Amino acid sequence: MRSILINGEVTYNATSQILNSNTFKKILSELIKDSEEKKNSLLPLFEPFLKNTDTVDTAQKYDIEGIIELLLALTIDPIEKIDGSPYYSFPKMSNKKDLLVRFVESLFSLWRNKHRFIIKRDEYTPNRFDRIFKQMLLVRTNTDLKGLVLSMYRQILINVSDIRLKILRQEPGGAQVGFIVDKPAVDPRMKLKNADWLYELEYVWSIVFEPPVIFYTKSNKRRGVFKVNDRPVLDRIDITDPKDWFGFPIHVGTKLIYVVVNKEYLALASGLGNLFELASFDIIKNKKPDGIYILGIDNQFFEEPDDFNGVIYKENDGTYVGLVGDDPSIDYFGYMKKMILTIHNLLIIDEGRLPIHGALAHIKLRNGKKANVMLIGDSGAGKSETLDALNRLQGEVSEVNILIDDMGSLDITGDGTVVAYGTETGAFVRLDDLQPGYAYSTMDRSIFMNPNEINARVIVPYSNYTEIIKPTRIDYFLYANNYNEDVKEKIAFFKKAEDANDVFSKGARMAKGTTTEKGLTYSYFANPFGAIQRREKHEAIAQRYLKSMIDGGVKVGEVMTRLGIHGFEMEGPLQAAKALLEAIEELES
Repeated sequence: MRSILINGEVTYNATSQILNSNTFKKILSELIKDSEEKKNSLLPLFEPFLKNTDTVDTAQKYDIEGIIELLLALTIDPIEKIDGSPYYSFPKMSNKKDLLVRFVESLFSLWRNKHRFIIKRDEYTPNRFDRIFKQMLLVRTNTDLKGLVLSMYRQILINVSDIRLKILRQEPGGAQVGFIVDKPAVDPRMKLKNADWLYELEYVWSIVFEPPVIFYTKSNKRRGVFKVNDRPVLDRIDITDPKDWFGFPIHVGTKLIYVVVNKEYLALASGLGNLFELASFDIIKNKKPDGIYILGIDNQFFEEPDDFNGVIYKENDGTYVGLVGDDPSIDYFGYMKKMILTIHNLLIIDEGRLPIHGALAHIKLRNGKKANVMLIGDSGAGKSETLDALNRLQGEVSEVNILIDDMGSLDITGDGTVVAYGTETGAFVRLDDLQPGYAYSTMDRSIFMNPNEINARVIVPYSNYTEIIKPTRIDYFLYANNYNEDVKEKIAFFKKAEDANDVFSKGARMAKGTTTEKGLTYSYFANPFGAIQRREKHEAIAQRYLKSMIDGGVKVGEVMTRLGIHGFEMEGPLQAAKALLEAIEELES
């Protein structure tokens, strides 16, 4: 049990609510089982509560109810009084105070190490005042739970230990994330065929974060490319236990995608709140989804053994359905984000437009010069790092407004102008490649994933939906080259679309460990998220767009970030940022 779902519809005012809950019994059993397996110092504390040695089931082997009754008693009376009272029949524990303290501390730590979510079932409301009122009720419930957990923990320690609590730490004890859910009444004409189960789920219409939000997942890398099968799959899917699944309706650019997540992967789903715009029930009641993504489906469902890593199907009506299995290797937010964006990109290619794996920023200098710069590149190419470095050149730079962080799309207007659209309202960024301390300056809004490991990530909101879906004209369209060390020019421009296409389509990159790849790698158009699956169709679209940009005066080229070269992790993006600054200075007003 990793994810804990807390009922957000009750009032938390008694310690018995916690200690007598099924969740607490499971946590206690887990701690005892772990002590048995490790034969650690806590095991002697549990031995007096042995009741059945003929079973391996911890809940049957030990007197779990007796341990809980002891803890309940310790919320009221000191251990000495309990030992000397004729009303209690617990094993004598006065001589095991230190062990009891370690036990209580271990229980509290195990609780805090779980992914904790509070779920409140409440009717969706479009009224913003009613919505904030319901959100604040959930906040209050979670605050009460946190206060109850902390007070119970401290009171037991006081009744066990002779040492006073000289330092009081207001540690997180409640839920990390709260979800308000409801079942939307979808117009029958807007329902997808062969997917009745989809409309039995509860959908999230509001998310409440309790910072700092930190999750420790079982993996921190993504591998492989998502396969696409041009045939339907919805008629084979059956979610038999809807209470274990939650729907997250989100806007990805202008596309509506339903993300369906098993409760064990709610930590990954929480990141959606910082990365995409939640769709209102008014939208999903009256619009068919463009795509569906199901995360956590049983691995036995898949036709091929490795398909659990991610496979996409296309329904007869054009709806894309992405599936990822239930496995420790896919417990990484990259599987959430990249599958969603792959579905988006496939839809864009079907429309004859160009999906882009890149970042777009509106850069304004102090002297009034400004430009819209798009940087293209796969994960670890140095896109975000270069823009971050540019933002630190405060002597010359007035502002760097990020319009697209990782994925977007291009379109050509009636007059031939190439414009860009975004997909995400946040950023999923490597901690290692950011300026030291940058992510922690936004700790109150960020979601941290595995901050103790290589490829540690943070999900930070940076924009709003209205801004990212506005068409933005492009001034610079640059490939982020992170692998060339000896370069004379930090930016090189192309005069011909053919030359540009050679570099962009090759998609060379020095892998930075964000996936399972290592060394110099190649990914078609730096975009394994839809482009490579539809390469032939994408090739024709890309050549047309590159020609339109060069013919229309967009400066197309390469910027040398050198992020993949050892020793240039900070200096490379900084030099690239300075070169961009010089280029914008030379841009005609």
